[in-house]
Amino acid sequence: MAEGRDPEPSAGIIDSQSVKGSDTVGTQSRGYDAGKKVNGRKRFIVTDTLGLLLTVMVCSAGRQDRDGAKTALLGAYLATAVRFIFADAGFAGRLVDWAQTFLRTTIEIVRKPAGQRGFVVIPRRWAVERSLAWLTAHRRLARDYERHPATSEAMIRWAAINTMTRRLARGGPATRQQRRRFTPTT
Repeated sequence: MAEGRDPEPSAGIIDSQSVKGSDTVGTQSRGYDAGKKVNGRKRFIVTDTLGLLLTVMVCSAGRQDRDGAKTALLGAYLATAVRFIFADAGFAGRLVDWAQTFLRTTIEIVRKPAGQRGFVVIPRRWAVERSLAWLTAHRRLARDYERHPATSEAMIRWAAINTMTRRLARGGPATRQQRRRFTPTT
């Protein structure tokens, strides 16, 4: 609100992340993501434009982005007033029409610039990528250890609450800690 924003978000960003599953992950909720070559689970998150978590859904990594996103988008529709979603090209296709028809939600596909080589930050998508990186920084979420997907979703929410609390308590933008230099005394 300090930036003149409405406290209720009006736009969101969706993305997915495939993570390896440990031995405790059951075979019924485990799958293989051929694109990333990962055997485990896939996390779908919807964030607001600041990167704060709105909804999360965990499923088998073998699910396509267009199919797994339906549950995450339905959760965002029921829990928030967000009716405009930014997404990457993996969510293009019939999902855009489905969201418009059933959820009255507009999905805008943000594509990378033509001729782009290597990694470049894509506008409107960096906030969700940063949120996924923040989640992965929590040791328990670097790999999926949970037996049930609902427990995995709870751990993701817990990590997001931890991150949001630290950002609120800090009260300002992040600053890099200065390097300490020790000089030997003789």
